Amino acid sequence: MPEYLFVYGTLRQHAKRRAAGQRCFQLLQQHASLIGQGRLQAKLYLVDYYPGAVASNNPQWQVTGEVYQLKQPALLLAELDQYEECGPGFASPTEYLRLKQPIMLNSGEIITAWVYIYNQSTDGLQQILSGDFLLAEKA
Repeated sequence: MPEYLFVYGTLRQHAKRRAAGQRCFQLLQQHASLIGQGRLQAKLYLVDYYPGAVASNNPQWQVTGEVYQLKQPALLLAELDQYEECGPGFASPTEYLRLKQPIMLNSGEIITAWVYIYNQSTDGLQQILSGDFLLAEKA
């Protein structure tokens, strides 16, 4: 069964603020295949120079991103867990949790993909109302 990853921030193809994540972006390009655009039902916040998505029960809130099919899931996810500072070896509560979430592809198909969900308080953070980090980068 294929494994998928949904990225919505600095690992997207046209993200400008990628300096810290350049190595992970290159690994993603080498060990995964872009299958298209998708949406996650969540609210998007600007945490710093990067975003954080928080799951929402309200279908009005949608986060735009890219869906990749992973060629080597264990290798890539271990590297991304380090980049996102979650998983074994990081103090709880971590900034992100890697969870499987339903993603709606632009075709209308719904798949399940790994997503890094923001795991901290959003008090004081600016919500990205468009749900698209790339549009917020241009502002």
